[in-house]
Amino acid sequence: MNLRSWFPQITHMSRVALALSHTDSIEDKEMLPARPSRLRSPRSILLCYVSCILLCLCLALSAHAEKQVKLVLHWYPQAQFAGYYMAVEKGFYSSRGLDVQILPGGADIGPFDWLEQGKADFALGFLSTAIQRRDAGLDVVHVGQVVHDSALMLIAHKKSGIRSLADLAGTRVGVWGTDFQIQPRALFKQQNIRATIIQQAPSMDLFMRGGLDVVSAMWYNEYHTLMSYGLEQSEMTTFFFRDLGLNFPEDGLYCRRSAHMTPQTIDAMRKGTAEGWDYVFAHPDEALELVLRVMKANKVRANRSHQRWMLARMRDIILTGGRKNTDLTLSEKAFGQASQVLLAGGFIRAILPYEDFIWQDRP
Repeated sequence: MNLRSWFPQITHMSRVALALSHTDSIEDKEMLPARPSRLRSPRSILLCYVSCILLCLCLALSAHAEKQVKLVLHWYPQAQFAGYYMAVEKGFYSSRGLDVQILPGGADIGPFDWLEQGKADFALGFLSTAIQRRDAGLDVVHVGQVVHDSALMLIAHKKSGIRSLADLAGTRVGVWGTDFQIQPRALFKQQNIRATIIQQAPSMDLFMRGGLDVVSAMWYNEYHTLMSYGLEQSEMTTFFFRDLGLNFPEDGLYCRRSAHMTPQTIDAMRKGTAEGWDYVFAHPDEALELVLRVMKANKVRANRSHQRWMLARMRDIILTGGRKNTDLTLSEKAFGQASQVLLAGGFIRAILPYEDFIWQDRP
């Protein structure tokens, strides 16, 4: 419920009550004997009480008025973002005073660009990208870490003879845009692998037709897509970056320091998001139906079994290390490791202190 919609009615009622409390009706004046002017009739006293109650209610509603904020995602609607949809659907944000509008991402939308341009108040993005953008001058700060393990991977056909990292030398490797290139490029530099990097489209068709030797994929998405194409898991050689010393936390919440978010807004965003994901994991079938509705509303093609797989894998990379509930804390160790790799690879000029990267209640 939008509490602000009550303001005009309550304000009007309180004004009427106050006006009536100072004016006796004609019947009062004709029927009652003269009395000192400072005394009020019972009717006036009652109206005065009513006006006070209405004014107090108005102030209470004002204190709980929802702050409108926009959250931009970094891909089209899918189960990867179920927790945010659920937080809106169940009122986990609004109960904490936030009116969150979720903006879908896409191939041509850069969440951190939207932050910089003022199109969004919060953005979902990878830790590695956030560190890189901060080094480049954008005053982005970390608000909450949702995904703790990297789901990014490289996949090759086993029949191609690719079985180890050394076999990647001389191959054609597909990678997506900037956000997804940091780990592959860092890996190739670390292992001294010379491969031809080719800009990869969202579709897996080029890989299936032999146009790429190796393809980038997300465990919760394209890996399952390849299985739906008919590839058996035993027919694929997989390289998970989380197993290669490049386990960068991925989906995290960010805002700009210059946006001057209040501690209450940040706290509401964090707690509403965590509650949304916890509810999703406790009610996966309900969450799946919500995701499919959101996808349909945004005219995004949906496959129930694929979204179910994605939702299960999101649980795996969010509730890591024996976690029972969603923990939005960014590990200082994970931040340091990612920063060291970025520095060694020439992606950033210097390592920012952890305390300066995360949001804190200070100017």
